[in-house]
Amino acid sequence: MKQFGQKIGFIGAGNMGAALISAIIQSKRYRPADVFAFDVDPGRCAAIGQKTGIGLLKSSAELYSVCDIVLLAVKPQQMTSVLTDIRRDERFAKKKRTLLVSIAAGYPIRKIESILYADLDDRQAGDLPIIRVMPNTPALVLAGISAMSANRFAAADDRHRARSLLEAAGRVLECREDQLDAVTGLSGSGPAYVFYLIEAMIEAGKNIGLAAEEAEILTIATLKGAVKLMEVTAESPEELRRKVTSPGGTTEAALKVLASRQFKPAVIEAIAAAAERAAELSRQC
Repeated sequence: MKQFGQKIGFIGAGNMGAALISAIIQSKRYRPADVFAFDVDPGRCAAIGQKTGIGLLKSSAELYSVCDIVLLAVKPQQMTSVLTDIRRDERFAKKKRTLLVSIAAGYPIRKIESILYADLDDRQAGDLPIIRVMPNTPALVLAGISAMSANRFAAADDRHRARSLLEAAGRVLECREDQLDAVTGLSGSGPAYVFYLIEAMIEAGKNIGLAAEEAEILTIATLKGAVKLMEVTAESPEELRRKVTSPGGTTEAALKVLASRQFKPAVIEAIAAAAERAAELSRQC
């Protein structure tokens, strides 16, 4: 879906912001002339500007004033300051309809509304729909998955525009905001669980006689192949596991050790802990 004519701005040009900027331009969803960025670190702005040819602006408030879609890609602890700067700018009240998309982890929609909707009636607030997104780091290589939740003022077209933006860097699911903590625990933090497993498999390979490079190649290829097999066959992980586990064989010997060490319950407990921590951070806002 091309969005030519609409201006999109990114407040924050760190890893995730820069990745999304590059993705929407590579996918030709937006022209560089219609994309703008601001970051408190001038070096980040200069780098993404040189790489993509997008426009660079001098403040969050200026970017908000000129863009149809504004994506907040700043750290949660910076959000209140950024939103306050936007709200206090004299151009805020004169602005036409703007879609606001936030990827700040743990910063709830109600908090964004409490700042931007202060002194606005429902008609005015209706011109500022808000969508909160939980992406994950594989978006940096256009292989991410994001979950998004819209507030009551976001129309179908607003959600469609947000999906088009996010799909440039991977898959997108829509959900209720109260599900985003679970999303954070599962897919937001999920890449770290996979990297931890990779670390363990490489170390194990080295311990049983493989060179570090060999162990790494075998581990990564095995994980990629297993995921591909599941995608292509559409079989459940339980069924695929059973097919590769012969009675009395090598795989069964390994799985018995994992079961004895409570591997599966430990993973389930870990993801629940991440989700609960996400909920705690949201409540602190």
